[in-house]
Amino acid sequence: MRIAIVADHHGLALKARLITRLTAQGHEVDDRGAHADGMTVDYPPLCADVCGRVVDGRADRAIVVGGSGMGELIACNKIRGIRAGLCHDLFTTEISRAHNDANVIVIGAKVLGPELAEEIVDLWFNTRFKGGPHQQRLDQIALLERGEPLT
Repeated sequence: MRIAIVADHHGLALKARLITRLTAQGHEVDDRGAHADGMTVDYPPLCADVCGRVVDGRADRAIVVGGSGMGELIACNKIRGIRAGLCHDLFTTEISRAHNDANVIVIGAKVLGPELAEEIVDLWFNTRFKGGPHQQRLDQIALLERGEPLT
């Protein structure tokens, strides 16, 4: 799988750890930044970059690592075609993929230990979308995204 990954200044160490793990699993990982340790980084441009890669097909999915992940989640979900899930435990991780077909995972480096973060990312990549009634809801979300009425 082609994975784009970014982290702000809070998530650099966790991002490096995830890149090593995902590469060892055979994924093609594109590290889009940040790269400068000890420097504060704004996350919206990072989110726009990886989400744009998912939308245009240069990446199959993306990982965004922030401090809490909350701001990154908001930024990612402003981009048409992105369904980002903030995953802080195994339950929300599974739901984000199985019910919401999330194409971006957002995790908080200040919230998760590195072992749990790895477990969450593994589960996220191995959980399939269930479809069925969940697809109908995604279709409704797409209407909202386009500014169309829900009928």
